[in-house]
Amino acid sequence: MLSHSPSNTIDFDAAKLQRLGFSSNRTHPLQPISLAQLRQQLNLQLQTSLEADQILELFFREVQCLVPLDALVYRHPSSDVHVELGNPATHCAGYRLNHAGEYLGELLLRRNERFDEYELAQLESLLASLVFPLRNALLYRSALQSALRDPLTDTGNRIAMDQALQREVALAERTKQPLAVLMLDLDHFKSINDRFGHSVGDDVLKAVASQLTDQLRNIDRIFRYGGEEFLILLSSTQHDAAALVGERLRQAILELHCMAQGQAIELSASFGGACLQPGESVQSLLRRADEALYAAKHQGRNRLTMAR
Repeated sequence: MLSHSPSNTIDFDAAKLQRLGFSSNRTHPLQPISLAQLRQQLNLQLQTSLEADQILELFFREVQCLVPLDALVYRHPSSDVHVELGNPATHCAGYRLNHAGEYLGELLLRRNERFDEYELAQLESLLASLVFPLRNALLYRSALQSALRDPLTDTGNRIAMDQALQREVALAERTKQPLAVLMLDLDHFKSINDRFGHSVGDDVLKAVASQLTDQLRNIDRIFRYGGEEFLILLSSTQHDAAALVGERLRQAILELHCMAQGQAIELSASFGGACLQPGESVQSLLRRADEALYAAKHQGRNRLTMAR
């Protein structure tokens, strides 16, 4: 639990971390609040939010009434939650949080002075107050993410797309940073459904979504715009860079190998792109991208057209 030691697994069903009577030879200064009082306070305060970052910020602030800390770092990769509070420090108490076999993430508490056993006992007792609010926040986040995901392709749905576009356009206007969108439509997709059935068509859509995602940066977003249409949101991306991304994605779809009934399915896609203009609305940006996509299809498909 000290610096450079392996992280500890805290399982609040198997281990009852009630070490209030832990004995120590060290004499500790009187604290402004007792451990029992702080636990009661945390039990109330941490229930006031369903946002993981707010819960962790409250916990970080209140815990320091008993144990001084310089930093808190929390990660839950599958929920895409990463919270860092405070300043880097030398010594670390690390915990792998679990409840009833459910993984709740990794928590690191840092400071420049070593933790002693008395302080670690206090921290572990206080962690019991964090587990249930944190679990509820992760469940809430998962429910929100599910509501914003297309269930077939696991890309964002139209609701998520509308929210992201409004947010990114406003941010681009405020920061004067570029923003681009690419709209793509799989060529002759109806013929795949007609020849092989909708189940194969669904498999093709999932494969295309996965291929596109693999080609994008972490900050880029992909959404299922319609049946076989996708929209890609490229943050901080200018016209020429967006065109390069579009060409890379078009080539990636050409190279995708899909089989059905022993036959290879030839895939291609048409792309239309547009970059946000000063003062432009979301509706105008989408309209120009859609017009560019229509031009690409009209010119023979399997190509990219960028709006000017």
